[in-house]
Amino acid sequence: MHSYWATSLLATESETAAIHEPAGVLSVLLAVLALLFATNAHPRLGKIFKVIPVLVFCYFVPTLLSTFHIIPHQSALYDFVKGHVLPASLLLLIVALDLPGILRLGWKAVVMLLAGTTGIVIGGPIALWICSRLLADGSLDPESWRGLAALSGSWIGGGANFVAIGKAANVTDEMLALMVIPDVLVANIWMAVLLFLAGKQEAIDRFVGADTSAIDDLKDRIEEFQARTNRIPTMADYMVILALGFVGSYVSYQAGIFLDGWIKQSAQWAFIGNVLTAGTWKYVFATTIGLVLSFTKARNLEGVGASKIGSVMIYLLVACIGAHASFDKIAENLPLICVAAIWICVHIIVLLGVARLIKAPIFFVAVGSQANIGGAASAPVVAAAFHPALAPVGALLAIAGYVLGTYAGLLCMKLLMMVAGADSV
Repeated sequence: MHSYWATSLLATESETAAIHEPAGVLSVLLAVLALLFATNAHPRLGKIFKVIPVLVFCYFVPTLLSTFHIIPHQSALYDFVKGHVLPASLLLLIVALDLPGILRLGWKAVVMLLAGTTGIVIGGPIALWICSRLLADGSLDPESWRGLAALSGSWIGGGANFVAIGKAANVTDEMLALMVIPDVLVANIWMAVLLFLAGKQEAIDRFVGADTSAIDDLKDRIEEFQARTNRIPTMADYMVILALGFVGSYVSYQAGIFLDGWIKQSAQWAFIGNVLTAGTWKYVFATTIGLVLSFTKARNLEGVGASKIGSVMIYLLVACIGAHASFDKIAENLPLICVAAIWICVHIIVLLGVARLIKAPIFFVAVGSQANIGGAASAPVVAAAFHPALAPVGALLAIAGYVLGTYAGLLCMKLLMMVAGADSV
């Protein structure tokens, strides 16, 4: 999602929160996570999490806290966690990667990613057509197709695609500002649904008759490796794990800035800068470092908890994403929220239809969707909700989504123009 726009728009609201200092916000979020996991471990109170996975609460409790202005919608902490903690967690989760097992997941993962993209491309025009007739009172701006075009770029590729498609559609700053709320609200609610479905994966897969053998084999191989390398961690182990994660994250950050600058100055490769930005390259480098290390002795760090520390970082990211959302601006943005809601429903229908046709596991549905809607910031989160070993799948598909974003977004923009009856951009 286009976090840069959301940051500038919501930053002015942070001072109204009761606790707005980054250290204070971190304390609140860690306290919430600790309370939820302690409750989950309780023999009686933990039964509620058999109905609704604990990850959903990790997401929505911070949303409620920010909605009631206990913590802010925007904080430097959220930017830091997304910008530096997420790459560190990806690296630590990928260190134990079983690449042959990932490759054995097969073609269905790619098909579901493309199905998700297709649902976004056709969903926007369908939603605009429906709402322009349902909301014939003029509450839906005739020029809203421009903002929706930008949103298509965001929902397929991310922030860079949002800006690129927005420029192509000549969208105004005011319209871009209006698109933040339906984007954040609808996309985050859908992400919460996916986290809920992660806790029901076995029942869903049995219902559709999905073949989960490759996924189960990957989980078993990772668990067998963990059992084989498991030992009591030392202080040195924890220091090495944390250093590996954050040094790798910082190296990825700097490498992303350098490569992005070089690409934009190169006449031959400048077009790549419209697809992959410094922020995107950061995730690419973190993923690559993790992949390389998975073929070295660093993989044995899994036996002392590398993926567990990576998972703690993921849960903190979930809490930050939840806090960034809000329920208090729904009423004033209902027309655009209506369009976005119908849009996401078309996306879901396409995904489920293709999944039913090819008997794809719900994991592929969830990650194929989130690789489009959320990108590298949340696709690994959804993947890890199914199993920590699957987080790299979300990261790899999300990177593919970035590449698709600009081109699929331009196609969606043309379709939106046709529905809106616009002669030219």
